[in-house]
Amino acid sequence: MEIKAFFDTRTYTMTYVVFDPATRDAVVIDPVLDYEPAGSKIWTESVDEVLDFLKAKDLNLHFVLETHAHADHLSGSQRIKEQYPNAKTGVGEKITMVQSVFKDVFDLPTDFPTDGRQFDRLFQDGEEVTAGSLSFQVINTPGHTPACVTYKFEDAIFTGDTMFMPDQGTGRCDFPAGSADDLYDSITRRLYELPDETRVFVGHDYQPGGRELEYETTIAAQKTANIQLPAGRSREEFVQFRTSRDSKLSSPKLLFQSVQVNVDAGNLPKPADNQVRYLRIPLNVFRPEGDGDLELRKV
Repeated sequence: MEIKAFFDTRTYTMTYVVFDPATRDAVVIDPVLDYEPAGSKIWTESVDEVLDFLKAKDLNLHFVLETHAHADHLSGSQRIKEQYPNAKTGVGEKITMVQSVFKDVFDLPTDFPTDGRQFDRLFQDGEEVTAGSLSFQVINTPGHTPACVTYKFEDAIFTGDTMFMPDQGTGRCDFPAGSADDLYDSITRRLYELPDETRVFVGHDYQPGGRELEYETTIAAQKTANIQLPAGRSREEFVQFRTSRDSKLSSPKLLFQSVQVNVDAGNLPKPADNQVRYLRIPLNVFRPEGDGDLELRKV
């Protein structure tokens, strides 16, 4: 098994291709569709780099996996599906909770499904999935969102926004149905129970202090050096820290644009009668910044 990493410098997002060089079986994890909000422009540079790699290696793509419904970038999964129509999209089964919340936020059509059918596969906790000669286990790791999952391939895990490099800590927990308590359990009771030598591939690297890109670490390093949740830190201390820190964070730049596309499995909105696609941007749907969690409200 080999792992190829791609870094989107605009959103600091990591995309991974996991593949077997002998059989050429592969999966893609968390692809990015480029989007610029100033002109509401979409383009495909980031995901095309992944597609070029798949083609150059002549890989047989089985899955496009999402670790969760991202709030900082649009998914490039449907761009990949255009060229690999037999590849299946997959996400944790609790995506239905996120769909239900944001269907209301965006006032989506009454026939917008909230049962996850937009995705080809909804994975259950502990499920073992085969992708040709590859196989992976699904580990529910809620907290950042209720639908977050970690994918385990052999000795490597892909954590999405649950856990970052040790010098960055963990994901925020103030999105609707997010929970610092759940994140504490996900990391300490699920991920830290894995062997110390397990390789950890993170979903973002924000390069604190301007350091070079880093995206791979180990469970041992996380337990020892994670600045927000090292092994042995109490639940109370972590929850207090995470809650206080999150209350001071700004909303992600692409929150509304990303989520409404990503809960629909990366599908862009259907064209209106004038054949133009429109994204919906609600006003004041969350409490103001600095006033606690991103709690839904209507004004």
